[in-house]
Amino acid sequence: MTMRTTCCTRRPYHSIFLFVAVFALISVLRHMDVLQCQLQVNTTKLQVSIIPKFHPKVNATIIIPRVSPHHIVNRSFCTFQPLSPQDALEERLILDSIAWPETPFLPSPISLEQTTDPANSTFTILPGRKGGQWHVGDQLEVMIQTFDFQGRPKKSGGDFITARLHNRKLEAGVAGQVVDHLNGSYSAVFSLLWKGDAQVEVTLVHPSEAVTVLNRLNREQPDRTYFKSLYRSGSFSETTICNVCLRPTQQLLCNYTDLRTGEPWFCYKPKNLSCDTRINHFRVAFKQNIISKEEKLFQSAVNLKVPIQATGPSNVAGLPKEHGQLKVNSSSVTGPSGYYYQGVWRALGGTTVSQFNSSAITQCLKGKAVHMYGDSTVRQWFEFLNAVLPGLKEFDLHNRKPVGPFMSLDYENNILVTYRCHGPPIHWITIPTRELRYIANELDDLNAGPNTVVVLSIWAHITTYPMEIYIRRLQSIRRAVVRLLDTNPGTMVIIRTANSRALSLQVSLTNSDWYSLQCDKVLKAMFKGLNVHLIDAWEMTLAHHLPHDIHPPPPIIRNMMNCLFSYICPQKHG
Repeated sequence: MTMRTTCCTRRPYHSIFLFVAVFALISVLRHMDVLQCQLQVNTTKLQVSIIPKFHPKVNATIIIPRVSPHHIVNRSFCTFQPLSPQDALEERLILDSIAWPETPFLPSPISLEQTTDPANSTFTILPGRKGGQWHVGDQLEVMIQTFDFQGRPKKSGGDFITARLHNRKLEAGVAGQVVDHLNGSYSAVFSLLWKGDAQVEVTLVHPSEAVTVLNRLNREQPDRTYFKSLYRSGSFSETTICNVCLRPTQQLLCNYTDLRTGEPWFCYKPKNLSCDTRINHFRVAFKQNIISKEEKLFQSAVNLKVPIQATGPSNVAGLPKEHGQLKVNSSSVTGPSGYYYQGVWRALGGTTVSQFNSSAITQCLKGKAVHMYGDSTVRQWFEFLNAVLPGLKEFDLHNRKPVGPFMSLDYENNILVTYRCHGPPIHWITIPTRELRYIANELDDLNAGPNTVVVLSIWAHITTYPMEIYIRRLQSIRRAVVRLLDTNPGTMVIIRTANSRALSLQVSLTNSDWYSLQCDKVLKAMFKGLNVHLIDAWEMTLAHHLPHDIHPPPPIIRNMMNCLFSYICPQKHG
């Protein structure tokens, strides 16, 4: 067994005391001929590796608490494993690529007067290259000007604004690309993809001042959503707080960092029980640690997902495509990934999306094993298949909903569908520790082949942490995906991206669309160039007319599933 004891301190006498105490312990144990020891000391860390002579290595770690000054409140208490030079460079490049424009410092006390007011802000449709005419295939550009609550134009950027072009009668819609000019003005650019009326919709999701708060929370309070675990031995039990990042106290820590992936997880050690008596994991609560009056920045119908109105017309009439005009075909990061027309999602570039009824789905999945891993947004897909396929029956594994794991089988058509949640952090009811599995490990252990489909979705439970934690989780998963495809090249991997959701004050502080957008960008960058397929849930929810929901409504889910089946069973189109 290897036990690593780590202590960080800024108090010299504390370090000396620990050094003497640990050295005395080592001397006694060595004298007893029980173990071998390694001791490493510098000015900030005392590290001891205790290696019993007669026992194999296991993952049992106790960490002596670090003592830090009370004024240290930033993410320094988050533990990051060292990265390889290549991964470290990638992390820095990704962080640079998603860097948000600088947002303002907040005055004290908070006042809305100088913050972005969607009711005062406006957008204007700019003239097209043909004057007042637009044809299918053209780009439509909109200029957005923001103003504060006193009616003065804003002079800086950083607002979170979304835009879409739509026609409710045609059930058509496409997401716009918003560009921040860093001076209070923004551009939204749309591809005009259908004939007929096209209505512009611009929404202020968060003012830049609210983004300041969201950014600060993830830097300084990554533990604001906190978890507990129950420890039990015989009739005695204790509960302690757990998280990816735990603040330094006088308590010892149990280190549950995964040995294979390096994913960190810690719990304060129970007073009277050992670390290996932990039996479950559950979310306790959310701590709303915002500064007084900051809640004003997250008010529905005031400055939280509020439409911005047009000065002048808010719609254009799309004329038929001109002769010789190029077909819109976008698979780049700057253009839309697809659009809705007559309620059906049409991808731009890549696989053509076909429509599948229950019979066609059964034929598509016949002889296949579909393994889904991740959060509840992909469990929703598992539930969709159970509902629409008459021959697919869920096998009762006597697991608690919504935790799982779950398994469904169509014996006649040899279809297997499974779902398993990802490892912590996960915000659900009680989960037995035996079911806390990391996706990368599951992929490494998967018996895959040419009839295997792997579906992944991981983002909704990791939005309260520094982005480095999400990047490192995805790097671990990507390495496992690469290993899987190298050893089983016929296996298909499909990844669902993040999506928008309804927002309130509390949801904004933990799962804001601003956080989800960062995850969406990171995920797309991380898997770019790999032999995997992405289903762009972000654009599919943003472009649709139905209200945003963490679990999108059935019409959107059906379109997502048709994308999934179109990847698995591409149809020939003339």
